[in-house]
Amino acid sequence: MSGLAIALVMFALLVPNDVTEIGFGRFLRIPAEGILVAGLLLALPAKARRVAVVVVGVALALLTIVKVLDMGSYWTLDRPFDLVLDWILLDDAQSFMKDSLGGTAAQAATIGVIALALALPVLMTLAVVRISRLMVRNRHTASRTLLVLGTAWITCSTLTLETADVPVASHSAATLVENRIEAVSDGLKDGEAFRKQAAVDAFADVPPEQLLTGLRGKDVLITFIESYGRSAIDDPRMGEPLGETLTQKTQELKDAGYASRSGWLRSPITGAGSWLGHSTFLSGLWIKNQSRYSNLVASDRLTLTEAFRRTGAWRTVGIVPGTQMAWPEGKYFGLDNIYDSDQLGYKGPKFSWSTMPDQYTLKAFEELEHGKEDREPMMAEIILTSSHNPWAPIPSTIPEEQIGDGSVYHSLQKAEGKDPTEVWKDPLDVRDEYRKSIQYSVTSLVDYVAKYGSKDTVLIFLGDHQPNKTVTGDNPSHDVPVSIVAQDPEVLEKISDWGWTDGLKPADATPVWRMDKFRDRFMTAFGPQQPGGAS
Repeated sequence: MSGLAIALVMFALLVPNDVTEIGFGRFLRIPAEGILVAGLLLALPAKARRVAVVVVGVALALLTIVKVLDMGSYWTLDRPFDLVLDWILLDDAQSFMKDSLGGTAAQAATIGVIALALALPVLMTLAVVRISRLMVRNRHTASRTLLVLGTAWITCSTLTLETADVPVASHSAATLVENRIEAVSDGLKDGEAFRKQAAVDAFADVPPEQLLTGLRGKDVLITFIESYGRSAIDDPRMGEPLGETLTQKTQELKDAGYASRSGWLRSPITGAGSWLGHSTFLSGLWIKNQSRYSNLVASDRLTLTEAFRRTGAWRTVGIVPGTQMAWPEGKYFGLDNIYDSDQLGYKGPKFSWSTMPDQYTLKAFEELEHGKEDREPMMAEIILTSSHNPWAPIPSTIPEEQIGDGSVYHSLQKAEGKDPTEVWKDPLDVRDEYRKSIQYSVTSLVDYVAKYGSKDTVLIFLGDHQPNKTVTGDNPSHDVPVSIVAQDPEVLEKISDWGWTDGLKPADATPVWRMDKFRDRFMTAFGPQQPGGAS
């Protein structure tokens, strides 16, 4: 029992907060924090020691919980868990488990996590109590042992000795706590800094009649493809088949009279948090966390979608099949009408997280809005969801006349769909299914535009963020592809100085812009006014 108690405490002190860094060598280190706390407990009088062991036990439990939260956050978002802002994401994590593992397994996992979080402070406190009593009973031996360990720590630190490429003399727990305190402080200060940034807007005072004049009379479709990241193009295993699809679809667009240009944007996020990418693209501000998003939608910052609405020259529409509850922020983004999952008329099954196939979403958009006769020009924000993780099952492309109200997908999913719990047993299978989902989404969108677009159609489509590390591997870039498609040559002529690549596949050497720079570049290219009001 004493050995287990020591092992539990050592685990809390030495386990890294990134699951990719866990290895046997990580636990062959000497933690300075353990030596110092043990010495303190040994020196304290009995009454004070009884209080101290509880404080230490709870602190070690909280440290372990933070590390576990970080593991999940690093795996999905490639960053540590934000102790101020990220609690809202736990609901998404539970939904992801439900989609990947099934409802029963997800519920069991959730109960297990809650039980462990409640039990860990008790277990850790009991472990510290046992170690403390053991040291007090063997005070002489404990004192000598701590002296030896302290000397060994100083020696290893001085000589910079390493095991598994990490220092033997560890102070990682103290460093993590220090970093998290700084992060919390920075997070609390970030709100004020962001509000100052948001107040500076070169287009805020531009008269509506001077906004987006280069697109008057056009139907502008701003479309986000979930998790469409640079890895889908650059990774050889995924990039070759997807590249063939992009080449084929580029040619099909050309045959239909369209031309296209593509580039790279750097998203503020990776792995998850699509709404942060969407709002960054539309607002021209770097929306890297939930606090910034909340401040944004409570402000009067001009978004790209609101700019279209403000002119009075477009009807603005939102097609958001992933939205399954009230979305009051839609008014902030300047959308005259919003179609969520309940208003698109879908009668088929969900595809894990995705409420409906992209092919159906686009068909519903055509029937509800785009295909109406004698309508005014429109700007539509369309969010496609079929490439949302866990990327299984994936809908298949079917003849449009078979889609109907989506009921046909019940039998198709049962006959062809893959079980996400099976797919996620093998990372290679996950990557293959991810790539297939991107191919499906791109194919659905291009096929729609080729069939229903016109000389007045302008399509802008992009990824919102990279997928998680199961697909990208460690240290992924935050880059996503972006394309503009149009029949009118004057549209692409206005962006000829952007350095983008012809076609739907951006070249490696194509410039990479931060995603928040797109709004100003786009509004400058398609309006007579330069930022700041200068002609």
